[in-house]
Amino acid sequence: MFKSYNLKIIFVLIWLVFPNHILAKNAIESARVWPAREYTRITLESIKPISNDQMILKNPDRLVIDLHDIDLNEDLKNLSTKILSSDPNIKQIRVAKFNAQVSRLVIELRTESKINIFSLKPAGEYKHRLVIDVYPRVDELMALVQDKEKKDLAFPKKEPPPIPPETSKEKTHQEIPLPSQATKSISKKIVIAIDAGHGGEDSGARGAAGSYEKNITLSIARKLKKVIDDDEQLKAVLTRDDDYFVPLHGRVIKARKLKADLFVSIHADAFTNPEAKGSSVFALSERGATSASAKYLANKENESDLIGGVSLDDKDPMLAKTLLDLSQSATINDSVKLGNFVLDQLGDINDLHKSNVEQAGFAVLKSPDIPSILVETAFISNPKEEQILNNDEHQEILAKNILIGIKKYLASNPNIAKNF
Repeated sequence: MFKSYNLKIIFVLIWLVFPNHILAKNAIESARVWPAREYTRITLESIKPISNDQMILKNPDRLVIDLHDIDLNEDLKNLSTKILSSDPNIKQIRVAKFNAQVSRLVIELRTESKINIFSLKPAGEYKHRLVIDVYPRVDELMALVQDKEKKDLAFPKKEPPPIPPETSKEKTHQEIPLPSQATKSISKKIVIAIDAGHGGEDSGARGAAGSYEKNITLSIARKLKKVIDDDEQLKAVLTRDDDYFVPLHGRVIKARKLKADLFVSIHADAFTNPEAKGSSVFALSERGATSASAKYLANKENESDLIGGVSLDDKDPMLAKTLLDLSQSATINDSVKLGNFVLDQLGDINDLHKSNVEQAGFAVLKSPDIPSILVETAFISNPKEEQILNNDEHQEILAKNILIGIKKYLASNPNIAKNF
């Protein structure tokens, strides 16, 4: 009797401390959809891990997912309303109770697709997540790029006459001549990969006024692409062109598949002190970080895969080759040179957080043969800098100055034309 009474007390105490996790049935607390041309991601967030079964059916193509011990609540019911008519991968989703223990999702696909389903443990502000990624069988982005390259080769643009560099600080410095070696074959452009930091589930840093880093970086990246593409000798490609998540190694792999000559990752820094301000440029370090703040930032940025959600079952054959620790110092040295030119230009329009290019172990910069830099445009955690980061005119100035830095690096480095 005494023993039974004590067990009841213990049970009540456990219920008071952990009422939801010990006694409650599992439930979907949020259902999100991230549509993009490259793939569509569906994320179901729950109190506990979701037990599920899946099957793929044909005629028409559809994916069926049975969620075990999940109630059909409003969050789950409303998932069907989040599929846009413009979604390139999913037609619609039907949600219904299959039996007393199972809720069923039927995802109608637009075409035969590659499906990747995996679970994520709690990370950042998220609880347990079940992730469903729907990829088109054909990589449309790569197909478009290859098609454009064929057109460039078939119809090369007329080589423009060389233009001397501007000397006045009051004028734009965009017209900087590139090395003569590079201008000999205008049909093969210098390719610059622009990486808009974060995206999708991974919102990055958040400003005091509620701005998300992922939105600011994408906006700046698009403007940088535009000014680069306006130059007949250059061509820009984006690692992401919408609000969706791309793994860190995936950004590097895409840059290499697109045969990029340079890689520029765009970010907006955050720190615990809201008075921290200024622009920074980072390159990869072979050894250790050049400062405590560089190490802190690299560690924070490298956590993006945990927040954004990466399947541990993904095994890209290029991964080992791409993400090796660099033993060649040449690529890092070129990255630092590129970073110095860009940092000098940022100093013309904003305070500098550090007067020199810093180095740390950023995963997104680990390409063995592409000079790569990470640009922290400003501190989104600083209210004043958050405000200017959201200003279209300032974003355009940022883009133009980053391009000026890139072109100055190219003009000083004739070896960039070695593959032309």
